Amino acid sequence: MIYPDLELEIPEELGQVHFVGIGGSGMSGIARMMHQAGVTVTGSDRSANYSTEALTELGIRVSIGHDAANVGDADTLVVTGALWTDNPEYQLALERGLPVLHRSQALAWLARGKRVVSVAGAHGKTTSTGMIVTGLLGLGADPSFVNGGIIESLGVSSGPGADDLFVIEADESDKSFLLYDTAVALVTNVDPEHLDFYGSREAFMEAFVDFMAGAREQIVISVDDPGAREVLASLRQRGDHAPVRTFGVGADADVRIVDIDDSGPVRFAVEIDGARYDAQLAVYGTHNAVNAVGALAVLTGLGFEPAAALAAIAEFGGTKRRFEFHAEVGGVRVYDDYAHHPTEVAALLDSARAVVGEGRLIAIHQPHLYSRTRMFHREFAEVLERGADHTVVLAVDGAREDPVPEVTGALVSNDFVDADHVAYVPEWEDAAAYLAGIARPGDVMVTMSCGTVYRIIPQVVEALRGRFEPEAR
Repeated sequence: MIYPDLELEIPEELGQVHFVGIGGSGMSGIARMMHQAGVTVTGSDRSANYSTEALTELGIRVSIGHDAANVGDADTLVVTGALWTDNPEYQLALERGLPVLHRSQALAWLARGKRVVSVAGAHGKTTSTGMIVTGLLGLGADPSFVNGGIIESLGVSSGPGADDLFVIEADESDKSFLLYDTAVALVTNVDPEHLDFYGSREAFMEAFVDFMAGAREQIVISVDDPGAREVLASLRQRGDHAPVRTFGVGADADVRIVDIDDSGPVRFAVEIDGARYDAQLAVYGTHNAVNAVGALAVLTGLGFEPAAALAAIAEFGGTKRRFEFHAEVGGVRVYDDYAHHPTEVAALLDSARAVVGEGRLIAIHQPHLYSRTRMFHREFAEVLERGADHTVVLAVDGAREDPVPEVTGALVSNDFVDADHVAYVPEWEDAAAYLAGIARPGDVMVTMSCGTVYRIIPQVVEALRGRFEPEAR
């Protein structure tokens, strides 16, 4: 992996910029923004996806496969943190002495001179960022933004705005969220992860304290999450910091959520400054109600009126790969989600339960990273067995990590108490056939991982059609 040098002075002029790993959700948004700002942008990625195709349609030259020749006449290289240091394009940039920026530094370059709203947290930050952007646009503001996922109603993950506000999803995985000149910091939760980078839980928690301490105008933070409460207590022990505004279901929340009804698109009420406001979202799940109240705390802290802000947030229709509907075949609905941590999987399954009805909830779990699977296989098994009626576990998507022979999806499936509730099917073709074989009308299937699992969906849909619609084939 390539980590950002937090001390690096970012050049004022970047010249022609080449992105290595341009198809990633964050990288593609930054590349789009630079292109729209008049920068000549090129890029490469190991495989094509909807992001590379969209960038190509904008006129950006995107090469599939990594090769030193892809760098061309670039003056600056932007790299994703998931890149290996032996990448030929990265190595050529080093040989040429080109400035090499981590994607977070490229984002900091875009946001320079702006009033930055930084959204951080282990879970919910993509949705929360999307809600803030949707809310600001609905309130008549015109912010710039870079999100970690495509906002469905906008069809993009980033966009330039005329206002001084710049809303960003800030990544805590490698301390890069400390790079931004943050005016307003939103912390959705603090669930220690990425300990391979930080080395200890204490270092991870301290980074969040540093992040909040850097906010110039306001800090918005969950009152319900134990980790968030811990880092807030540490921040207060330090002394001087921006005003704090808390949100959540707790009685001590400044912006409090009450009367949650998640039997359909989630409904709730908010108590703020002695007044009560009712709301209904277009998305499902108690966790999304909490995300919305965090976004509301940000918007009201920026001076917007609560009722109008809630109404604007309610227009948020979700982001790609966040319980995204793909197909219905034979009464079986197929969804996809980015959930890749036990807490996220639990929240996803809770919200998915609201749409299942009389059918079953079938989870398709792709473990992501050997390190995360080794660390959390018991927790994954627990939340999957509790939340889904049946689970299919696929092979581990190692992404940037080298294979670890003893770490496979079987670590998760073997931890189920009832083996009848799980099947370990590492090969995708076999998994699609298995899923079609057990499917019943009314079932909901949901793929979950931040890896490549969404690519199995066409195979699953085709297998379902082979069973339920053979005459149409």
